[in-house]
Amino acid sequence: MNTLRDPHPFSSLTPDCVLNALDSAGFRGDGSLLALHSYENRVYRVGMEDGPPVVAKFYRPGRWSNAAILEEHAFVRELAESELPVVPALPGPDGSTLHEFSGFRFSVFPLQGGHVPEFNDCATFERLGRLVARIHAVGALRPYRERPTLDIVSFGEEPRDYLLSQNLIPADIVDAYRDALDRALDAARRCFERAGPVRAIRLHGDCYPGNMLWTRNGPWFVDFDDSRMGPAVQDLWMLLSGERTEMARQLGCLLSGYRSFFDFDMRELHLIETLRTLRLIHYTAWIARRWDDPAFPIAFPWFNTPRYWHDRILDLQEQVALMDEPPLCPA
Repeated sequence: MNTLRDPHPFSSLTPDCVLNALDSAGFRGDGSLLALHSYENRVYRVGMEDGPPVVAKFYRPGRWSNAAILEEHAFVRELAESELPVVPALPGPDGSTLHEFSGFRFSVFPLQGGHVPEFNDCATFERLGRLVARIHAVGALRPYRERPTLDIVSFGEEPRDYLLSQNLIPADIVDAYRDALDRALDAARRCFERAGPVRAIRLHGDCYPGNMLWTRNGPWFVDFDDSRMGPAVQDLWMLLSGERTEMARQLGCLLSGYRSFFDFDMRELHLIETLRTLRLIHYTAWIARRWDDPAFPIAFPWFNTPRYWHDRILDLQEQVALMDEPPLCPA
């Protein structure tokens, strides 16, 4: 199997390879193939000879273990069995949802239509709050065993150490960037101390509008690839946008719907800006770790410019100020 030591892990994933892989798992394509937007994995819409098109996801080699992928599949299947609008992986003839071909691991999903939602009224936020709460009610039933927990170590300290070990940051600002990182992580630790012990449950993990498809019957939640253990507020804060007063209004609507199906620990509000900060650090390290993938310099041409790193320093400084303010409260 390819590993991340291969600088181009998807270089041999040709259209013929994709179609032959699906055929090997019992999904016979009609030859039509459309690459869908994805950087971490490679995802395709594939026409079938008999039946509607499917979506094939080819996992980035070396990122998740087989057990971790199957654990995510099992969680999404639990959600589907609870009649939640999610898209579980399709089993092949052998009953497995994870397949392997020519060194690649892949899964196949039903094609779900819809469009990225626009959140413009309280009723929409309440509806999303109810659905996220139902996901969390299932997620709280048992923990992940194979997938990690979102915390300061995995999303802050490890990414910081990786970034500082690479020769990506301009030499004249590396000390300023290191200082901004350390100050941000110190502020994040203070927020966790103020929140106190919070419960970690199975989450969607990357619950933002781009991972939802809206239909006339409402939203569908897709792409649980980043699912992990963590505080419930992780699946709520990314739905908020705008000025602080607007986010407070949105949060009030979300929690109004959420608490009708699942309890919410208000102490987790101390973590909103903390989780935003950790995501900023983790995201920068994610691009850095994938820089040898030819798709990344094309998609992120500004990444290795001095302006990018200056902007990240400013972002972190702003986050330190926000983390030291009182937490966002629902209006």
